[in-house]
Amino acid sequence: MAGQSPKRPLSLIERAADIYDFSPTQRSGAAPEPDLDLGVASAPLPTAYMPPVQSWSGISHPIDREKLAHLGIILPEGDATGTSEELRIVKRRVLAAAFDGPDGVPMNRGNMVLVNSAHPGEGKTWCAINLAMSLAAEQDMDVLLVDADFGKPQVCERLGLPEGTGLMDALADPHVPIEQAVLRTDIPSLSVLPAGRHVRNDTEFVASERTAQVLDRLNASSGRRIIIFDSPPVLAASPAAELARHVGQTVLVVRADRTTEAALRDAVSLLSACPVIRLLLNGVKFSSSGRQFGSYYGKAGT
Repeated sequence: MAGQSPKRPLSLIERAADIYDFSPTQRSGAAPEPDLDLGVASAPLPTAYMPPVQSWSGISHPIDREKLAHLGIILPEGDATGTSEELRIVKRRVLAAAFDGPDGVPMNRGNMVLVNSAHPGEGKTWCAINLAMSLAAEQDMDVLLVDADFGKPQVCERLGLPEGTGLMDALADPHVPIEQAVLRTDIPSLSVLPAGRHVRNDTEFVASERTAQVLDRLNASSGRRIIIFDSPPVLAASPAAELARHVGQTVLVVRADRTTEAALRDAVSLLSACPVIRLLLNGVKFSSSGRQFGSYYGKAGT
């Protein structure tokens, strides 16, 4: 029709939203957020909650803060930045789905979150660590970051923590107490579970009945614990699809201008055992809405 401007082509995330219907809010016609497609309303937290004190039996280690700063990873006690503000939005949506039961208790393993990507190099480990750090800033949260990328573990190396006994050791050997493998850190609310030994049949171990037993043990002692799993890319290694069976949420990292629609379709299909799959768009350098998170706190009198 004359006088009308041509419609712009749909972005990858908009097309994916139409295909997979990740959340009901995406059918409202509102403009999509450029960084995240998490259409979950905030859930109220209990007002009289006193978090239990959880003592892992593993050794406590300091986090290498200089290394994290170099890698662009936030810290719970750090200043407000664009990254930290974006992660606050991400974690609110994750928390709303994690503790959606009566009185804010976890239901359907919603407090167990898989962070994944279709291919390597799309930023899933960076996003997993940053999400864990943002969650650790909460006043009533117990965060456990699990390196479940058994073939190429990177979490401990990036945090400056020692590798050692970890998740795969407990899956492969019933005599390994999983509690002793957890590393406490000098961030009081953050603990880390290394990937553990390298085995050739990691998928078969993850697919075994023991996996549910081990994860239930990790999740048993605290009503306000959230567990973040950094898993291998789902189109590169098969354990990710098996891990999806044990979690209540998956955050699928999509790299801007790199992840293809075909890869996204395939990844979602392989992760379909997880009841909730959400998209996190990583690597965006432009915001059509003019977002400038992090700059507000540096301006006095505004």
